[in-house]
Amino acid sequence: MKTLEGKVALVTGASKGIGRAIAQKFVEMGAQVAFTYLSSVEKGQQLEQELTADGGKAKGFRSDAADNAQAEKLVEDVISEFGKIDILVNNAGITRDGLLMRMSVDQWDAVINTNLKSVFNLTKSATKHMMRAKAGSIINITSVVGIKGNAGQANYAASKAGIIGFTKSVALELGSRNIRCNAVAPGFIETEMTSELDQKVVDEWRKAIPLKRGGTPGDVANCVAFLASDEAAYISGQVLQVDGGMLT
Repeated sequence: MKTLEGKVALVTGASKGIGRAIAQKFVEMGAQVAFTYLSSVEKGQQLEQELTADGGKAKGFRSDAADNAQAEKLVEDVISEFGKIDILVNNAGITRDGLLMRMSVDQWDAVINTNLKSVFNLTKSATKHMMRAKAGSIINITSVVGIKGNAGQANYAASKAGIIGFTKSVALELGSRNIRCNAVAPGFIETEMTSELDQKVVDEWRKAIPLKRGGTPGDVANCVAFLASDEAAYISGQVLQVDGGMLT
């Protein structure tokens, strides 16, 4: 069932991992998809070809959402290309891990800007159009680390916790305009990054999860697709954990 038929979605940071799975799921469900990439140019171009191979409409944009001017231009370009934005998924994110006493200001600023400031920039720009349409669904990708913290990731945890507070505030501000805002908090999701970890470390993490496995990007994409759809029309201001019961 194509529950996103006729919808236009914008997904940031979609060249790989969770963002890529979300873009793929949206097209599968009938949406037209605009997505961004920054450093992974080749992967971004490959994704556009893949998404349009079966007749779907999709277009990649090279853009840095942490830059307000680029974020505003991106939204205008998407509106020009697709006519509207019904769904916004703020997924772009980075890590610059290190213990607090050794963390540089540059490491802090890079993560806060990419992970949190980008959410503000794009949400503010996109909601101008959603408010005129009196409809919209915004999904922000946070993390279980934003809920419980993690040693060596003070910058990442702060950015992801900030996204949760931002999500709830936007839901309160824009609910009267029929704009919903929710967050998805992935746990241990097995991606290209985790494949580089020592197998013993991965196995220990799996053992600590009630479902005894890591999640897949598809697990997160399924949750995001539900929140984007009209099936979640009465859900707003929530944080859905996709973590196999990790924080239960």
